Amino acid sequence: MLGSYLALLRRAHVPSALAINIVGRLPHGMVALALTLLFRDEGVPFGTVGVLVAVYGIGTAVGGPVLGRLVDFHGQPVVLVVSGAVAAGTLMWLALAPDAPLPLALALSALAGASTPPLEPCLRSIWPDLVPDERERETAYSLDAALQEVIFVTAPLLVVAVAAPFAPVGAVVATAVITVTGAAAFAALRPVRRWRPVPRRTNWLGPLMSARVRRVVVCFVFVGTALGALAVGAVAYSEAAGSRDVSGLLLSANGLGALVGGLLYGALPMPFSPTARFRLLLGGLALGYLPMLLMPGTALMAVFAALSGVFLAPALACTFLLLGRAAPVGTATEAFAWLISMFVCGNALGSAAAGAAVEVAGPVAPFAVASAATLLAALLSLRVRERGEAGRLNRRSDAGAAPSTPG
Repeated sequence: MLGSYLALLRRAHVPSALAINIVGRLPHGMVALALTLLFRDEGVPFGTVGVLVAVYGIGTAVGGPVLGRLVDFHGQPVVLVVSGAVAAGTLMWLALAPDAPLPLALALSALAGASTPPLEPCLRSIWPDLVPDERERETAYSLDAALQEVIFVTAPLLVVAVAAPFAPVGAVVATAVITVTGAAAFAALRPVRRWRPVPRRTNWLGPLMSARVRRVVVCFVFVGTALGALAVGAVAYSEAAGSRDVSGLLLSANGLGALVGGLLYGALPMPFSPTARFRLLLGGLALGYLPMLLMPGTALMAVFAALSGVFLAPALACTFLLLGRAAPVGTATEAFAWLISMFVCGNALGSAAAGAAVEVAGPVAPFAVASAATLLAALLSLRVRERGEAGRLNRRSDAGAAPSTPG
């Protein structure tokens, strides 16, 4: 199992690119908690804090594809450095003026989110240069997706560790420093500086002009919905069990399952085509949520939470490969950014839907929302076809000439 990862990490620039990118992405898991602690320390009501953090998330979802498109036109270093500086400066402003008038705080939160450096899509855009072999590249995608779980485990701990001695303002300042230094360090890497945008067809839709890209991205709206519902479900279950600490246990178990699943996926041989694997992995993800509907005792529920995460990182890795193949020439970075944005939007949708469902049907409802969302994602994945299969269907339907970017 370790052989494939050791071979990958022996490739030039792979360890440094992966390590710097992961560290640079720590703020993704830090900002929400750091800002919440900061605003609460200033006596801001929870309702207002929730709006401010939500506006930050919306800014991230909107700004991601815009920054991805700028990278595809102008290269990675300039976009990473400028966006990192803007995001860090905005976070520092919030840290030094947490009692700013609400309209200003909302504007700063939105700008901080919109200018978040696109480190994730930038890394995935240079993987073909770092790892030319497609099978080995999927191992890289798997390791990337698995290590992403580490971010969301370590980032909150880092916020708490800094906030304890230096107050919440210190945690926000630390988040800003990591944001700008991580973006600058990644931009300084040789393969990042050597990466060149590929001339692209002018089209305001960008990668979304490909039906195949659209279908893959839509599937992950509902995967994000499931994770948003799971977060609410973990809290609802823990309150029903009489211990709020259980929610952290369930979410950590889910992250551990995703980590293990991603590492196994990257090391094992894959007998099916990427499209077939995409369908199977989303089907496995849907099945993984069903046992949680049983609402068993805490220990067994933690096992079920881990099982629900096993197929998440593999599904992400397979999706990265599919998007890299399907994105029209010169739009890969933007395509990866769209995937992240739609995932974030789905997460917000899942949280809202699960919260409303709890009021109606009790603590089991969020897990029903997660199961339904992943089932819908699995069904929609049947619309994602191989290029040859799509071409045959087009010819059969007498729809005219086959499109240049088939679904």
